[in-house]
Amino acid sequence: QVQLVESGGGLAQPGGSLRLSCAASGFTFSSYAMSWFRQAPDKGLEWVSGILSDGSHTYYTDSVKGRFTISRDNAKNTLYLQMNSLRPEDTALYYCAKFVEDYRDPLPHVNLYDYWGQGTQVTVSS
Repeated sequence: QVQLVESGGGLAQPGGSLRLSCAASGFTFSSYAMSWFRQAPDKGLEWVSGILSDGSHTYYTDSVKGRFTISRDNAKNTLYLQMNSLRPEDTALYYCAKFVEDYRDPLPHVNLYDYWGQGTQVTVSS
């Protein structure tokens, strides 16, 4: 069965960095676009970043452009999110998600993702 397991969250100071990982299994990882979403306290799910199945193109929401980098290692079935220059407003539960169809763009709509991880908490505070 499909499994997505996030790790790497934690507490960081403003301006600090964290690297999230998402280990995928149960499907042909290299065939699917993937995205990261986040949910801050008392807010809805927000799409953060997406990447094509072959890693050739990446996409970001405006608030993280220039600070976050999404990448993937298809040989290791793993998705990453490198987060630099963290801000308190980046505090959220971060989820990785699999796009519903293979070889499609990672569109930023929650209902186009059919499998989700359990989430990893990122807290940015001094």
